[in-house]
Amino acid sequence: MSAPLRIPMPLRVPELASPLGRLIVPRRLDEPWIPLEDIREELASRVIELAGAGRLAAQREDRDAVIAATGPAGWLVAWEHAVRRVAERVSQALDAEIEWTAKRVRMPRRRWLRLLVAPAERRAIAARMAAGGESFAAALRALEDAGAAVRQATVLDGDAHAAWQEALRASARRLEAAWLAVEAAVADERSRWDPEIAAVGAWRPSLWPVFALWIPFAAAVVWLGLVIGGYVPAPAWLAAQLGF
Repeated sequence: MSAPLRIPMPLRVPELASPLGRLIVPRRLDEPWIPLEDIREELASRVIELAGAGRLAAQREDRDAVIAATGPAGWLVAWEHAVRRVAERVSQALDAEIEWTAKRVRMPRRRWLRLLVAPAERRAIAARMAAGGESFAAALRALEDAGAAVRQATVLDGDAHAAWQEALRASARRLEAAWLAVEAAVADERSRWDPEIAAVGAWRPSLWPVFALWIPFAAAVVWLGLVIGGYVPAPAWLAAQLGF
């Protein structure tokens, strides 16, 4: 008996714009306190490009290229790049706010430079921005498993193909949720730094230099006036200078 003929299952990359949802068409009541539209659009465009590359490979019937183009590696690179950009923009905006507030109250430069976002705080901000991506990471692991299963699928393995397509859609939905978590984290980060910025705005110069310098000077002026007016006897050295 001859071995059964194995006809590979043609792979079809599903449409991902709808599962991406608000990553494609945002719906917000309030705009973020820093601009995020360019980062959001870049992330959405990159995912659409990955799907497009997968479709081109599918037209060539290159299964490995389809799975590679739509696999978790490309999604993860796009996500991490977006998170890094958001975290850096948050840090830069906080630095600018601290500097502007400090200059408004005439805080010395050496003092407000120490209040800028430190490298450790920048890393913490990046971690908080990425914290909402746990479900997305889980979806990518499921996508990797589905891709491995569909790689060897035949026309008789329709379930494997359907599971792979659903894993792609689920990854898109989880990416949308992860991005919304990033937007929420951006808003929370501004609230987290509000007390710091308010403290900078409440700063006032110390008055001790005024008392230390001007009170002795004022006392000397008053004493000299009393001497010149004859109310207080002048020391010999001063009397010689004044011709008393």
